[in-house]
Amino acid sequence: MVVVLIVGVLAAVAIPMMRGRINEAKWTEGKTTMGTIATAIRAYASEKRSTGAYGANQPSMGRLGFIPTDFTGTYFDATNYSWTTAYVDGGAPPLTFTITATAPVGIASPTSRTLNNLGQWTETP
Repeated sequence: MVVVLIVGVLAAVAIPMMRGRINEAKWTEGKTTMGTIATAIRAYASEKRSTGAYGANQPSMGRLGFIPTDFTGTYFDATNYSWTTAYVDGGAPPLTFTITATAPVGIASPTSRTLNNLGQWTETP
């Protein structure tokens, strides 16, 4: 009886800790895709900067070379991602962007994560 009680107490403590690890593991997929989008935005800006055509051609999914199924993973898909960009010649830095991923159903926390051009991550609980 004592052994069952001890196992029950350990399970009660361990399960909430494991739940947080599961959510973080799921978010790894989203963060990896956000890094891929950031790389594509940087490459796109570098290419368009040399032609002077960036301002008229903001980087959309298609212009970055993606199709919606490229973002389809186990937990996240294309509907979970959005981004804004700005390129200003002579700006410091010239390229700024923000990529946001919203949590799909099944991920309790955080509700969204954001990556900016400086590589800084923020999250909304």
